[in-house]
Amino acid sequence: MSGSGGPGPGAAPCRFAHYFVLCGIDAESGLEPDELAVLYKWLEAELHGKSSDTADKTSGENFDQSPLRRTFKSKVLAHYPQNIEWNPFDQDAVNMLCMPKGLSFRTQADNRDPQLHSFIITREDGSRTYGFVLTFYEEVTSKQICTAMQTLYQMHNAEQYSSVCASSSCSMDSLASSIDEGDATSLAKLQRYNSYDISRDTLYVSKCICLITPLPFMQACKKFLIQLYKAVTSQQPPPLPLESYIHNILYEVPLPPPGRSLKFYGVYEPIICQRPGPNELPLSDYPLREVFELLGLENLVQVFTCVLLEMQILLYSQDYQRLMTVAEGITTLLFPFQWQHVYVPILPASLLHFLDAPVPYLMGLQSKEGTDRSKLELPQEANLCFVDIDNHFIELPEEFPQFPNKLEFIQEISEVLLQFGIPPEGNLHCSDSATKLKNLVLSDLVNDKKNGNIPGNALNMYELLKGNETIARLQALAKRTGVTMEKMTITAPLAEKEKDGKLPCEELELRDYKLNVQLREVFANRFTQMFADYEAFVIQAAPDMESWLTNREQMQNFDKASFLSDQPEPYLPFLSHFIETQMFATFIDNKIISQWEEKDPFLRVFDSRIEKIRLYNVRAPALRTSNYQKCSTLKEAAQSIEQRLMKIDHTAIHPHLLDMKIGQGKYEQGFFPKLQSDVLATGPTNNNRWASRSTTTQRRKDRLRQHSEHIGLDNDLREKYMQEARSLGKNLRQPKLSDLSPAVIAQTNWKFVEGLLKECRMKTKRMLVEKMGHEAVELGHGEANITGLEENTLIASLCDLLERIWSHGLQVKQGKSALWSHLLQYQEREEKQEHSAESPVAIGTERRKSDTGITLPTLRVSLIQDMRHVQNMSEIKTDVGRARAWIRLSLEKKLLSQHLKQLLSNQALAKKLYKRYAFLRCEEEREQFLYHLLSLNAVDYFCFTSVFTTIMIPYRSVIIPIKKLSNAITTSNPWICVSGELGDTGVMQIPKNHLEMTFECQNLGKLTTVQIGHDNSGLLAKWLVDCVMVRNEITGHTYKFPCGRWLGKGVDDGSLERILIGELVSSTSDEELAKQCRTPPQQKSPTTARRLSITSLTGKNTKPNAGQIQEGIGEAVNNIVKHFHKPEKERGSLTILLCGENGLVAALEQVFHHGFKSARIFHKNVFIWDFIEKAVAYFETSDQIGDNEEALLLQRSSCKTFCHYVNAINTAPRNIGKDGKFQILVCLGTRDHLLPQWIPLLAECPPITRMYEENALLRDRMTVNSLIRVLQTLQDFNIILEGSLIKGVDV
Repeated sequence: MSGSGGPGPGAAPCRFAHYFVLCGIDAESGLEPDELAVLYKWLEAELHGKSSDTADKTSGENFDQSPLRRTFKSKVLAHYPQNIEWNPFDQDAVNMLCMPKGLSFRTQADNRDPQLHSFIITREDGSRTYGFVLTFYEEVTSKQICTAMQTLYQMHNAEQYSSVCASSSCSMDSLASSIDEGDATSLAKLQRYNSYDISRDTLYVSKCICLITPLPFMQACKKFLIQLYKAVTSQQPPPLPLESYIHNILYEVPLPPPGRSLKFYGVYEPIICQRPGPNELPLSDYPLREVFELLGLENLVQVFTCVLLEMQILLYSQDYQRLMTVAEGITTLLFPFQWQHVYVPILPASLLHFLDAPVPYLMGLQSKEGTDRSKLELPQEANLCFVDIDNHFIELPEEFPQFPNKLEFIQEISEVLLQFGIPPEGNLHCSDSATKLKNLVLSDLVNDKKNGNIPGNALNMYELLKGNETIARLQALAKRTGVTMEKMTITAPLAEKEKDGKLPCEELELRDYKLNVQLREVFANRFTQMFADYEAFVIQAAPDMESWLTNREQMQNFDKASFLSDQPEPYLPFLSHFIETQMFATFIDNKIISQWEEKDPFLRVFDSRIEKIRLYNVRAPALRTSNYQKCSTLKEAAQSIEQRLMKIDHTAIHPHLLDMKIGQGKYEQGFFPKLQSDVLATGPTNNNRWASRSTTTQRRKDRLRQHSEHIGLDNDLREKYMQEARSLGKNLRQPKLSDLSPAVIAQTNWKFVEGLLKECRMKTKRMLVEKMGHEAVELGHGEANITGLEENTLIASLCDLLERIWSHGLQVKQGKSALWSHLLQYQEREEKQEHSAESPVAIGTERRKSDTGITLPTLRVSLIQDMRHVQNMSEIKTDVGRARAWIRLSLEKKLLSQHLKQLLSNQALAKKLYKRYAFLRCEEEREQFLYHLLSLNAVDYFCFTSVFTTIMIPYRSVIIPIKKLSNAITTSNPWICVSGELGDTGVMQIPKNHLEMTFECQNLGKLTTVQIGHDNSGLLAKWLVDCVMVRNEITGHTYKFPCGRWLGKGVDDGSLERILIGELVSSTSDEELAKQCRTPPQQKSPTTARRLSITSLTGKNTKPNAGQIQEGIGEAVNNIVKHFHKPEKERGSLTILLCGENGLVAALEQVFHHGFKSARIFHKNVFIWDFIEKAVAYFETSDQIGDNEEALLLQRSSCKTFCHYVNAINTAPRNIGKDGKFQILVCLGTRDHLLPQWIPLLAECPPITRMYEENALLRDRMTVNSLIRVLQTLQDFNIILEGSLIKGVDV
């Protein structure tokens, strides 16, 4: 090692600690108010419309608060070494995180227990540095500061007194009483903490010592700092000057190598730390026991799910260390995934504007004493998971899927917790006073029915350990009672193992380590089971890294659809959301990059686990079940840690005397000495024994670096690509803590605006690709796709994005949904204007004309009207829910972009609601955003109709007759019944002499059929109906049900009722869009032409030839097969496939019409049904002929069922015509898989020769056989018919 500059570059990254820092009051600059904290208070006061005098910005002295409660500037008093090249020292950030609240003062009357907390600094590239801080109180020796404090008090008390007088009323009595009360209250306050008298009181100020390390060795650092603090406060000076210990930990203690343990020395006793091996879970030193005790198991799993789905997570607690423990604990459990967004476990007061960030974040906010959740003004809560740690309480976002196998998962975790004596419901020991705390422990003992008193004792110990007692006292207590107490609580197997009790590492700590690793194994095992086959779905498209990085944005790197279709049904709601997250995308990116680079450590461990699973249980990859598989590696994991801690692998050099000047480092009890910077600035000059090890690793790194430089990509460029590729869709990891100028804040907000726009572009593109892909599949291009679920996920994430955009840069928050509150204010303004003047109506779609001139009246396009529809839905109870429903409705109506444009066109309102930097006030970005949303109009969504299935919906129906050939109105009593995927209306009478009616009923979903009929009464009973139109008055979806047939006795096929199959009519605006981007139309239902061609008007149309007819049958059957191969939620309407335009009924009609002898005999129509009735008559008479052969038995039973079905249809209490009866017969035959038995009977019965030509398809044996074979492919499917098709037919 080079002597001059301290340790050589080789040794550096292998050091246990990078910096030792001391923060506190700078005696020379005296009492400086903490400007940032004060600025924040001032902004907050202004935000709530208070006068800004309450917090005087210039002096920063907030008179509402007593001087002891105010925040003053802390400074970094010293840090060693000065700087490290690979981890530069960021003074502002460290100062802010060591003392997030600034300096605090106390007197001898206050509690001055030392507090321990930790923090994290995340660098641009996502790498982390950890800080461990011990804050203690030191007597103020500077006379100047004490006098300043006294002066502040006098000013404060005078201010308080005058404000009490000013606020009271004029009458003398009330004045006297109020002064008395005021005095009483302020006196009580003064006695509690406000009093400071320089002659009587001793003033103390906070100071902190901090270690900054590359890895989170929390336990080891905590012990080191506590021993250091003890050395300062104990009556005896420490064995060596403090510099020796600090120099030792900075320069002579190495990081333990992976898989090894290391012993080094504190001031009084050795400290042990260990590091997991390369194939174990990564290091995590924060006790998960505390996380589970603080939150409770159920809450923790819910918060964990929110983190996985990348929602906004805000932790809230008075205690910094709790914030850090919960944040680190939960992110540790994400393995093999890593949190990719803003991560600030302790948010300093000056950074509170960062809660405005419209991105997923995981932040910790310190709660002030006595403030409750209701006072907390959060910019947006639509997608927020709020975790109040101290009160054991969480607030969850409204809609989010549950973690797969949640109950079994919770059961497995609680088994692990109970083994260690931790109640799964957590411990509510969040009180401040020790008495409350003890009462809780006692009641816990009483309530604990699980293991007698064993966990109770354990609890007791934890309670004491975690109360706000002095840590020094706590240590002593642990020494005195800890071990013996723990002896009683350890479950039997542990106790036997450790009879001698001589553990190098404290038992409590060992148990924490074991518990940590076992809990993490359970969580990791879940992901290993869920993603065991993930590699099969990774799309490796790029030949090399460079081309992959350049095209990263355009490429799909994971086959989501196939992956989801391979998963068990119950997992889908969660997985479909999860695979859309940034953490999953990064995980897959790392997998792809691992072809060209060294594997990411998390990925390496995860892949090796999957390999292990494959070796142990060779399961067919196709068989994915939702059976819960418990973790089987708990014992091994705990053992490996125990072995490392029992058998120490390495011991660091002992602290030793340094070459110090005599007389320096003088010991004074209770004061941290001024350290000698010259001895701490550099490391030892001799080559110590771990330098050589690290230099070889450095050489290897250099070699790798040179190799990658030669690969051909300029390193800077490559880094830029890497950063861009990895930062797709994610922005900042951590706000810049040092420079908080308005320019930096503006730049941060600008980054957010760009990020939101990019996210919007990618989301809309993704939604279009999903939908277009799906519709292309309908046409038979490519493979079927699992979209319903995925579509729902994408729409939910679009709702979330819109909420985040609307809550960015809000002036004042109102309600939980920023979007809905904006809409409400818009509605209020519009309604006021409407009252004053009739507002112009936005022009809707044109009137729908038909050849008869009867149309549906235009549906008005109105943003306010759509809001009212949502407001009338009693099922939705919250603003967030209403906003989501409104987005879904607008998307379904293809009006989302138009509505939002209209909403934002009211600029006065936008200015009132939003700050200048808000996304919605950046004009160019806003226009682009609306343009991206406009592109969604290219596809059809049913995201409102299919989600709100129980709401009442008004419908309007119009019957359009063919006036040229019949009377417009029938004299009989017509009726109608509308059916959809979710139900039907039942029979409704149409008012006499009306063709239009409106009705309200529960959501029918997509409409499928209409039954229309009449009772044949009156003179003009016969009625030729062209079609029926039905419109959903909320979503505007209009369906056309073509008929083109007569209703009446003695005309057409004599039918008094018909079943019509519906098709969705595209609106005029859609048609224009469709010209620009064609998306395939939905399956059409029978058109007039097709129906007429089958009846007496056959001659007018060219008949299809035999080949076309056979093709038609194949196509119809094929469509039904495809229907059943889709996931259930994707299937659409089977009715259309059976009875629609190219459906099975139509195809079979073509077969039966081929070669049918002249349709008219003596001017009377002959129908296929006539042939069927003749066949039945033949079967019933010929049935008596005795035949003994077995084949004929089968044939006879087929004849029997055939006759039974036909008679049932004929005797049904319905006035269905002959073609309608044939349709029912085909539908029933398909459902009961009887068609392949019936067709050969019909083809061989004697009436066929009388009624069919020689060349008819039914008389050609080969054709009949191939028809039977085609129909047999439907045998495997469970076909369920819509009720309207077979109503009244009892078979």
